[in-house]
Amino acid sequence: MAFVEIKAQELKPATLNMDGISKKTMEEHYKLYQGYVNKTNEIRKKLETADRTTANQTYSDLRVLKVELTFALGGVKNHEIYFANLGGKGGKATGRASEVIEKDFSSFEKWAEDLKATGLAARGWVWLAYDHDDGRFFNFLGDAQNTFPVWNATPVLALDTYEHAYYLDYATNRGAYIDAFMRNLDWDDVNRRIAALNLK
Repeated sequence: MAFVEIKAQELKPATLNMDGISKKTMEEHYKLYQGYVNKTNEIRKKLETADRTTANQTYSDLRVLKVELTFALGGVKNHEIYFANLGGKGGKATGRASEVIEKDFSSFEKWAEDLKATGLAARGWVWLAYDHDDGRFFNFLGDAQNTFPVWNATPVLALDTYEHAYYLDYATNRGAYIDAFMRNLDWDDVNRRIAALNLK
């Protein structure tokens, strides 16, 4: 497979002037994301020449590269959704997001309560994702970049719960950070992702 380089997406200007999530936090967080982009490119390049004749499930260069690619690329994809989800006016869901949340969680308040509780329980990530097999949205929990728990589910909202996302602003008060995340949600971005699912 030929090496294809990926490039870091730029932050939306609005994400550098948010209510409760500082510019410094976003700038430092973005550097971490750039690191995932760089490592994804480095690993993909090494995979071009990796020795496939020594592949082994206990240890092999190919195994290490393939496993660590899932972490690096997961870091890229998760952060791109997370950053795109921010920089909005927050508040209650609008448009199609409001409709699907009401349908699958019975109310916006119940969804928000579940999202926050899931964020407090997660070690790394929370995703509001559409499960194509169940035909409904669910707040999934993942403890690392590469532990997205369900195949055939598409995330439309990503909440980073690693300490780097909030420690500069809130120290260990993750709950206050999640509240700030909600105040800055860009529902237009979430609705764009839902529209791309082409749901009935």
